[in-house]
Amino acid sequence: MRAINPWINFNGNAEEAFTFYRSVFGGEFAKIVRFKDIASPEFPVAEIEANKIMTIALPIGKHNVLMANDVPEVMGRVNENENRSKIVVSAESREEADQIFNGLSAGGDIEGSMGDSPWGTYAGMFRDKYGIEWIVEFDPNYSEQI
Repeated sequence: MRAINPWINFNGNAEEAFTFYRSVFGGEFAKIVRFKDIASPEFPVAEIEANKIMTIALPIGKHNVLMANDVPEVMGRVNENENRSKIVVSAESREEADQIFNGLSAGGDIEGSMGDSPWGTYAGMFRDKYGIEWIVEFDPNYSEQI
């Protein structure tokens, strides 16, 4: 396994928050993907959501990455006083991603089955039987420099 990283959900201000985090931690964003960047006929994006953040990643140190997204309005607002984060497991292969996903999701609720994502990774998302939210992904274009 390459890493486990925190993922935070925001109500439309992920970019503002991450600009602040970058001012504290330093460095440069490793990834910024807006919802409009992945829009397609199979994955339509409402204009109100187009410039919101689908994924933003800020490397912190040699092996840690703080990640986030804006939750689309259609999914409702994130309760800012409750759990609004996910744990992201970055696997070294599709096989390892499947093994981790299948193991951790047993008895839980699968929110997105493992599969090829519109943003180029192999990923799945679930809430485990204890209520913890996870994303498991394998990125074939992962840079070892993060």
